Amino acid sequence: MDTIQHTNRFQTTVPPWILIGAAIILFPLFTLMTVANIHRHREAGIQLLVEKGAALIRSFEAGTRTGLMGEHFSGKHLQQLLTETATQEDIIYLTVVNKNGITLAHNNQSKIGFPYGSELNLFKISQTSDIHWRIIEKPGEPNVFEVFRRFAPSGTQWQEPNVLRLFRQLGLPYMTDWKKNNPSDLVIFIGLDMSSLEEAGRNDMRQAIIIAGVMLLIGLTGIILLFITHNYRQARVSLSRIKAFSDNLVENIPIGLIVVDNHKQLASFNQIAESFFGRLTESSIGKDVADILPRELWELIDHPDIRNGIVEKEINCPVKDGKIIPFEVSATLLHDRKDTFHGYILLFKDLTEIQSLKKHLARSQRLASVGRLAAGVAHEIRNPLSSIKGFATYFKERFEKQPEDKETAEIMIQEVDRLNRVVSQLLEFARPVSVTGKPVNLKKLIYDSVKLIEKQVQEKNIQVIINPLHELCDLFLDSDKISQILLNLYLNALDAMEDGGSLVIAFGKHPWKPGIEISVADTGTGIDEKDQPNIFDPYFTRKPNGTGIGLAIVHNIVEAHNGEIRVESEVSKGTIFTIFLSELPQSGG
Repeated sequence: MDTIQHTNRFQTTVPPWILIGAAIILFPLFTLMTVANIHRHREAGIQLLVEKGAALIRSFEAGTRTGLMGEHFSGKHLQQLLTETATQEDIIYLTVVNKNGITLAHNNQSKIGFPYGSELNLFKISQTSDIHWRIIEKPGEPNVFEVFRRFAPSGTQWQEPNVLRLFRQLGLPYMTDWKKNNPSDLVIFIGLDMSSLEEAGRNDMRQAIIIAGVMLLIGLTGIILLFITHNYRQARVSLSRIKAFSDNLVENIPIGLIVVDNHKQLASFNQIAESFFGRLTESSIGKDVADILPRELWELIDHPDIRNGIVEKEINCPVKDGKIIPFEVSATLLHDRKDTFHGYILLFKDLTEIQSLKKHLARSQRLASVGRLAAGVAHEIRNPLSSIKGFATYFKERFEKQPEDKETAEIMIQEVDRLNRVVSQLLEFARPVSVTGKPVNLKKLIYDSVKLIEKQVQEKNIQVIINPLHELCDLFLDSDKISQILLNLYLNALDAMEDGGSLVIAFGKHPWKPGIEISVADTGTGIDEKDQPNIFDPYFTRKPNGTGIGLAIVHNIVEAHNGEIRVESEVSKGTIFTIFLSELPQSGG
């Protein structure tokens, strides 16, 4: 079956909070990554400078060691070696100091003899071969990367003759005191230019920031795309669910639905419509509705008021089995969101049950009015009846010796008693039924109720069959009222079977509702179909001696138990009364 679908354009607008949230999450992450990357590059640059300084120190020591091996090496040669070494690219200065911080050699000879590095623990530094470094920052001057360690051209110890000769030639006579100024406690400093490192750091910073910005944009774009993709999938799933729900709803709502296109051809229908009009099939789609639907139904789409909104009407319409069913029909135009006209929608509902309920309500209101009237009349009749019976009794005693007058008085008394019984029944019918729920063994109650009609059953040669359908626990019912219901139904059944027959009483749980079901079936004369809707009305009877109150009272008692009573009967074949009863609340007593 075709269905009408409305396709909505997928919205890709991303809420601002998604962008803000993504930025809040990604910005610190990429900032940390950027800082870590810059720090890693800086560490690599520092390590490169440290290794370069260490290599220069080893080179200078090797040159010094080679010079000391020669006979003509002097302090002048050492100074020259130091100066030439310092002329290399990126070397700012090169100096050798003793443990007291006195400069022994410097590429700038004017600084020889002056203190340097005295703020460091030079003695500790001169005792190991570990490389040390520091960055010297002075206002207005370029930063200097300084590498320093112990200065030992001849290994771990200086050879005393060579050292003394060297330092005498350097013009430092106070160094000739070997014990006081051990020349093995020397430290060499190399100052390296940091401009290349700083420039590389700035370049790394720019690159890291650019990369971080690009990654941030990529991350934001990825999150936005994920959000859009997720929303798209959610929208598709939601649309699928809505479509499945709407299709299921349309198929299973207890209202007939027919959709007609703008060419007045059948476009869609649901199962309820198909159940009413058998001509609706898959092959009917696209055919003119005038050829498929009853005139009473399809004429509504041509109603002049349909252009102004919804047309609602109650019609009697023929269905597939030839029956005429009352329908409440609503017809309206079908437009999409752009207000484009696509056709018509017909909704129709079976009013059979509603009309039945209306009749039942009208009957209940009528019975209530009759009951109130009957109660008033009964009270008014009872008082004169008591007076008439009193006078009749008086005349019976007075004319004891006159048989004809006495017999007349007795007839008067019998008729007054009969009228009094009718008035009592009328009052019982008019009085609201009061029921009290107490535990009742239904099986025992039914067997006991059958004993009350044993004599009539034997006289009419009627077979009684009791058929328990289920084992029942004690139920909260009004046993007296239930007995009254059963006795009324039994007596009606016996009256309908003058020549014998069968009386079948079945009881058990209701198939799907919480409660019990009792059926009383006879094989008597049956009830005419036209009389069946009226049998529960007071004073409706076809029996010569009946009052028409019994079944009305039965109906009231059943309703007091929140139950239902229905009748199935066929003339000359018998009648079945079926009663459904709900359990009553447990009485406080």
